[in-house]
Amino acid sequence: MIPVILSGGSGTRLWPLSRALKPKQFIALHGDLSLFQATLERIKNLSIEGESVSPPIIVCNEEHRFIVAEQSRSLDLIPQKILLEPTARNTAPAIAAATLSALADGDDPILLVLAADHVIGDTDAFNAALTSAKAEVNQGKIVTFGVVPTKPETGYGYIRTQAAAVDGAAHVEAFVEKPDLATAQSYLAQGNYFWNSGMFMFRASVMKAELERLSPEIMVAAELSLSNAAHDQDFTRLSQVDFVNAPNVSIDYAVMEKTHIASVVILNSPWSDLGAWDSVWEAGAKDEHQNCTQGDVLLQDVTHSYVHASHRLVTVAGISDVVVVETADAILVTTKDRAQDVKKIVTELTKHHRIESASHREVYRPWGKYDSVDQGYRYQVKRITVKPGHKLSVQLHHHRAEHWIVVSGTANVQIADKQVLLTENQSTYIPIGVVHSLENPGRIPLELIEVQSGAYLGEDDIIRFEDRYGRLELV
Repeated sequence: MIPVILSGGSGTRLWPLSRALKPKQFIALHGDLSLFQATLERIKNLSIEGESVSPPIIVCNEEHRFIVAEQSRSLDLIPQKILLEPTARNTAPAIAAATLSALADGDDPILLVLAADHVIGDTDAFNAALTSAKAEVNQGKIVTFGVVPTKPETGYGYIRTQAAAVDGAAHVEAFVEKPDLATAQSYLAQGNYFWNSGMFMFRASVMKAELERLSPEIMVAAELSLSNAAHDQDFTRLSQVDFVNAPNVSIDYAVMEKTHIASVVILNSPWSDLGAWDSVWEAGAKDEHQNCTQGDVLLQDVTHSYVHASHRLVTVAGISDVVVVETADAILVTTKDRAQDVKKIVTELTKHHRIESASHREVYRPWGKYDSVDQGYRYQVKRITVKPGHKLSVQLHHHRAEHWIVVSGTANVQIADKQVLLTENQSTYIPIGVVHSLENPGRIPLELIEVQSGAYLGEDDIIRFEDRYGRLELV
């Protein structure tokens, strides 16, 4: 069995913590691990009927490839493949590409498709559901997992079965879109409706055959994007020219709603996709006043609220049922019942080209990270951290000069044809238009302050000549 982890979501409803360049699956929202890492931990030592599972295939956005690789390595888990989507096309094309990639190795494995951003509270119940699903798969079924609902949830789709089922598997009668509250209450009362979790298990050849029969245009795009893929270090870059032709549809719409071999296995466990801040509050540990907090938080006469502090003390007094989320460059305040509207804020930020919609003040790169400490007219100050043995690309800038001051560690700096080794409290200057590079040759992180000055300080002011990470355009 091979787990397939889909990690292409954007998580806009969890702004300002979740952003386009580092969405919710890569953030620790529920415990010490990110949601993506928690998913990896869930399958790391997984054994079904005495058989261990293989390392996973991960499908993710090209922009997130280094976060995926780094967070996987931090758990000592090396994915067997990382497929990079050049553009988001929903779950059906992603699953098609993963299915074909698994079959290309010559076997016909069982694939377990998991989302990277789910919280599953009961590991034993999850493992039991996988055992039941495997038995269904061995009978030629495509299995989806239905979660036993605990409330009339209007934010999830539902699966209707032929009869009320509490354990094992049942035949799928219909997939139902997100209901209004009254309809959701009737679903809960009937007992044969389950939350659609978006997790699946199937034999690779069976899914391939159903995709070819029911959604052939998806298979054509997936096959071409794989055959024309580029292989870069640990990554397989699906061909953009071909992948973009795949219809932007979910696997539910492309296959599950049309196939006659769908089966649902019941997952009787606390479960959430943490789709909005009210869901994060609901899934989190709460104090005696039903408040869920993270970071340096002080509350006075506050109840049923979620407060998250990332960089400073956050105090809240005299209110209830609110969400307060603080980051280095943005603060969100809303009521829990309006948590879904956060997506509208992100849309507005994007419309006005605000960088806060896409990235945090602290930005991660394969060589380390940088934090934009301050900026103003014709200047910007960054704190740069370079990991031991890593190197930024050989590059030049047309519109800015840079001053580098080493805070700690050792910097190997190349400026035109001059090479210099800088240590703590030493500095250097890179004029506009001069080719340069920065490397950490030491065994401890290199910390330096970069002061940029010039007419244009955007990240796209770069000409790259050499890069060990296979990046073609941006730092």
